[in-house]
Amino acid sequence: MSRGGDLSFFLVLLLLMAVAYSKSYTREGEKNMKYCPMRKAVPVNAAAVLNYDSRMGKEQKVAMDMAAKDLHRLNCSTHVVLHLKDSHGNSARATSTAIHLIDTKKVQAVIGTLTIQEAALISDNSKTFEDRVRITVISLASPAVVPSLIPIQHSFFIQMANDVTLHMKCIAAIIGHYRWRKVTTIYEKINNNNGFSAELETLTLLSDSLRPVDSAIEYHSTLPSLSSLPDQKAAIEKELMKLRSLGNRVFILLRSSLESAILLFEKANQMGMMEKGYVWIVTDEIAGLLDSVDSSVTYNMQGVIGFKTSFVSTSETFKQFKTKFRKKFGSEYPEEENANPSIFALRAYDATWALAQAINKIQGRVTPKKLSHQIMLSNFEGLSGKINFNNGTLSQVPVFRIINVVGKSYKEIAFWSPEFSFVENLTKSHNLKVTTGNGSAGFLGPIFWPGGLPSVPKGWTCSGDEKALKIGVPAKGAFNQFVKVTYEQDQNRTFVSGFSIDVFEAVVKRLPYHLPYVLVPFYGSYDDMVEQVYYKGLDAAVGDTEIMADRFRYAEFTQPYVESGLVMVVKVKPDKLKEKWLFIKVFTKSMWLIMVVMHLFIGFVVWLIEHGGNPEFEGFGAMLWFSVTVLFFLQREPIRNSLSRFVLAPWFFVVLIVSSSFTASLTSKMTVARFKPSVPDILTLQKTHSAVACNGNSFIVRYLKNVLNFKPENIKGVHSISEYPGAFERGEIAAAFFVVPHAKVFLAKYCKGYTIAGPTFSLGGFGFAFPKGSPLVTDISKGILEVKQSGEMKRLEKFLLSSNNCSSSANLNDDIELGPEPFYNLFLISGGISAFAFVLTIVRLAQKGQLKTTFMPARMVDGSRVWTWAIIFLARIYVNFPIPHRIRI
Repeated sequence: MSRGGDLSFFLVLLLLMAVAYSKSYTREGEKNMKYCPMRKAVPVNAAAVLNYDSRMGKEQKVAMDMAAKDLHRLNCSTHVVLHLKDSHGNSARATSTAIHLIDTKKVQAVIGTLTIQEAALISDNSKTFEDRVRITVISLASPAVVPSLIPIQHSFFIQMANDVTLHMKCIAAIIGHYRWRKVTTIYEKINNNNGFSAELETLTLLSDSLRPVDSAIEYHSTLPSLSSLPDQKAAIEKELMKLRSLGNRVFILLRSSLESAILLFEKANQMGMMEKGYVWIVTDEIAGLLDSVDSSVTYNMQGVIGFKTSFVSTSETFKQFKTKFRKKFGSEYPEEENANPSIFALRAYDATWALAQAINKIQGRVTPKKLSHQIMLSNFEGLSGKINFNNGTLSQVPVFRIINVVGKSYKEIAFWSPEFSFVENLTKSHNLKVTTGNGSAGFLGPIFWPGGLPSVPKGWTCSGDEKALKIGVPAKGAFNQFVKVTYEQDQNRTFVSGFSIDVFEAVVKRLPYHLPYVLVPFYGSYDDMVEQVYYKGLDAAVGDTEIMADRFRYAEFTQPYVESGLVMVVKVKPDKLKEKWLFIKVFTKSMWLIMVVMHLFIGFVVWLIEHGGNPEFEGFGAMLWFSVTVLFFLQREPIRNSLSRFVLAPWFFVVLIVSSSFTASLTSKMTVARFKPSVPDILTLQKTHSAVACNGNSFIVRYLKNVLNFKPENIKGVHSISEYPGAFERGEIAAAFFVVPHAKVFLAKYCKGYTIAGPTFSLGGFGFAFPKGSPLVTDISKGILEVKQSGEMKRLEKFLLSSNNCSSSANLNDDIELGPEPFYNLFLISGGISAFAFVLTIVRLAQKGQLKTTFMPARMVDGSRVWTWAIIFLARIYVNFPIPHRIRI
């Protein structure tokens, strides 16, 4: 009895718990749907056409079946009859099934993974003769694609998904974050009929989204619906072999069923396309189902990046739904190992509720037009998020979880939304309104890449297999300081060194990925080497290669790593004219003028002071002679007046400083020979038909003929830097043409007797050549700028020139002449003292003349007329004391 009583008590307890659970779930449903009283006496039929063969279709079937039962239990949809049918993944069958249900069951709406093309076909074949109405179609296909050329009234086609544009922007954000320049897209035509328009629309949107991040679709692969193929594995393998032969390594699976994706990644793993260097990106259509697959699937997807629509998974409503869903799904599909619901199951559940809610809100007879209108006005909180529509698609801006497949499942590395880009954490409210957490904008966490690569894959390779780049270097260049090719017999190896090689290696070290390469000596001309890049004989060309406009026909060039131009180098000869008048060049004209004026002025002031009481200072001849002798400290005239000594003292100091500077500068100029170019300009060469030399393997030969109009017989090709001096000495050439970097090296090595003459002709500079469209061009150019900005380029250039540093060079620059600037203060002090003495002397003479002389009127003693008197006084002195009687030798 006791045992039986305990059992009865236990059964009663279980029954009470079940009743309580049912009431609790009912309350949640009532809260979700608010209040939906039953108003329809006439049953309303609706069709659900799904693909039971796919994982997505199975989840949608179970979810919609649960929704129908929940509605029936809540007494909100007693007369809403949902007809579930299987399309077996066939577009024609899905269309015909929907049309059949419309004709036989008089359904008012169709729910399923239908495209807009299929909806248009259903609409065109389901018109009644009474009111010519269109059937409402609720599409569960994700993402929402609405091609603009489809002839259908969009108000009757409602998509339970977000706009595909947002999905494409998320892909572009990932591509732009990792700076991949080219991508390859894969698109499966799940429904074979009329699928081209949606595919083209998706590709156009992706291409537009990639453009702002400087990326583009390099190749697109269209796969037929694999369910329609007799040998699916062979078809996938054939397509993957084609993709593997391409250079691009960034693959985006734009659209595919889960079953096809599983098969694709299985074959890709077997073919080595999940190894290092590869990048795979999957969209929400696949990433959203990863919770529903087992570990055998994720094993073949290691390193895959994807994004899935985020939803609230912590609410009680979702937890209860998930429990019931797992139980029902497991019982109906025991072969499926994982029974977790995806976003697609939640949206199917919400779509059923949206349909029932719209039916219950319609007054009177239910028509497709009224039904579509009411569904578009839906506004409730569903399991998948906020359910409201705008232009036929869900209006809520989604938040995508960026995931990375690792191990048996995946890890979340960031969140993305067009509102805030990438963030590490989110703070979610119940209705999925989000705010950024402590993560910073633009954050994208560490990624486990295919093959376990620790760094970001570069996303491309020059050939189908990952071989080292074959980079050509000029082996016959005239300047081996830039590229030097040597062969070591002992080691049986070829070594390549030089300035250009050092720059390239410094740039490669700064790339965000590993770049395998091998340097291959090229024994042709520079033009031939660039052409080999075009003809795939070389993967790139590195060296002292000039960037020329005509070479862009064959290759693309990086940012120039050395600025360049074409210059003419000639011998120098003595400048006899400068040597004859060398002493004049010591001072500038203004300096000579100031010295002469100051000498005369100070001599005049001293003479003016001394002439009255010193017989040695009589007449202008004495004044001029004194001005000359004082310059060399040879004056013999005795100075009797203290004011004269006060004037002469600072001037002697000025003369000492100036004469010392003159002597030092003149001595310096006399010890350096004066030279000038033997040929002043190109026009002189052309008039005299002189021979010129240049690197025979470079573009300079062509430039001299076509641009500078030199005759071919006057151009001599030289193949080594050491050949130029001999050609100059033998008189074989009158000038040599170099690019600026080569000219610097030549003058650093042979600085005596050579100089640059004439103008510099602008050129593009030295750069590295790569095939057209190569993503390396941008990365290498960025690396060159980094090397320049870090100062490493300056260090390499300094080492290049210092290794050939010459001890002396001919002085060809304009002579530096001393101006008055260094002596301004001395001139100011001496001139100021002399001016003061002059004024004081004039005043004294005026006072003496007023008391003792008769040739000065009394009224002129006023200070305002002193200067007038001084002029008259000097004139009278000149008359009274003739010059011949006053000059003393």
